Amino acid sequence: MTEDDIYRASTQYRLWSFTPETLASLRATTNATAADGVKAAFRILKQSSEKEHGDHGSCNRTEIEVDCLTIEEEQKIVSYYCLQTLKLVDFCEYPTNVKATAVQYLKRFYLTNSPMTYHPKEIMPTAVYLAMKSEDNFHYVKSFAEKLDNITTEDILAPEFLLTQALRFTFDVRHPYHGLEGAFMELLAFTNGKGEAGPAIKKSPKDLRDDMLDVYPPPGISAKAKDIKELVARCQTAHGRAKELLKTSALLTDAYFLYSPSQIWLSALFMVDEPLARFYLETKLPPMWDMKPKLLTVLRECAETLRLSPTAQPDREEKKELKRIDKKLGQCRNPQKLDLVELNKAQKRDPDMDGADGLDENIAKKRKLEREQSMKESEHLFGPALADMKG
Repeated sequence: MTEDDIYRASTQYRLWSFTPETLASLRATTNATAADGVKAAFRILKQSSEKEHGDHGSCNRTEIEVDCLTIEEEQKIVSYYCLQTLKLVDFCEYPTNVKATAVQYLKRFYLTNSPMTYHPKEIMPTAVYLAMKSEDNFHYVKSFAEKLDNITTEDILAPEFLLTQALRFTFDVRHPYHGLEGAFMELLAFTNGKGEAGPAIKKSPKDLRDDMLDVYPPPGISAKAKDIKELVARCQTAHGRAKELLKTSALLTDAYFLYSPSQIWLSALFMVDEPLARFYLETKLPPMWDMKPKLLTVLRECAETLRLSPTAQPDREEKKELKRIDKKLGQCRNPQKLDLVELNKAQKRDPDMDGADGLDENIAKKRKLEREQSMKESEHLFGPALADMKG
């Protein structure tokens, strides 16, 4: 089984890989559904207020004027909180894999949920906490909460089941870091005259080292490496810059949804030193492989995605735009989803309370039927409960 076969068997490929068109369609559906939910919730709130004050006038849907977020505005606010997640994990001094997984959890959550329903500020700490557990870097929730201002353990735990549902109970995230590290070690082996090419490449380790010395320099460098020392330094520079791209741009864009981990790290290497990346590919691919042009096209597209990453430090105009969106979000949040702690407590008291805003009623009914069917199946398999047995 090849590495590609292993990846295609993963939940990341089966559940969280999309084409640009399907990704855009999913986000459009999520935005429209959330906007309908917000309007329905405000309508119910208005009707309750009128009833409480004895006003029995009609209240139809057209009377509810709510300026909801657009798809683009949702993406900007989610991207901003992905950036805040990076800063939060750095502040807590948790490792890179926790940081990367937490961001992907947040991005996956907002494929089927809207900031208008659940504010990213409330989901972000839970995503980090869940990532700590998934990446085997567990810390007690109390110790995590103590690092944060105005955040309680209840605030972190309340959205946890909601987040795991949105993740479809799939917690594995395949990152591109290991692939880049492996390529870096192979490149160093080539510089030492010990590297082995693919089976279709009939060259000795010494020939590969000589070929590597002849590789054109990257943009900004005027001359090729003169000796092995300069060649090693070139590899180290490319590795460091590519790794930085994987820790920022790859996380803040849709790269994980659109490309495989190997495509992502190869694209990062292409961005920082294309001649070196091309040399590396030449040592792996058969000389006349007919899929090579398609692969290069995909890598260029992925590299362009990485180039379009939001900046790590928003400028003045970006901050102004984010403030505007956040203010707008404050006016169009679903009033029935404002207090996640209380919602979590109510859900524990009544597991069938889903659909309180009328929009999720079909989902609630479906879950209830699934629970009832599961109970029937368990009775069929193990027999009825002792209390139900007669005689």
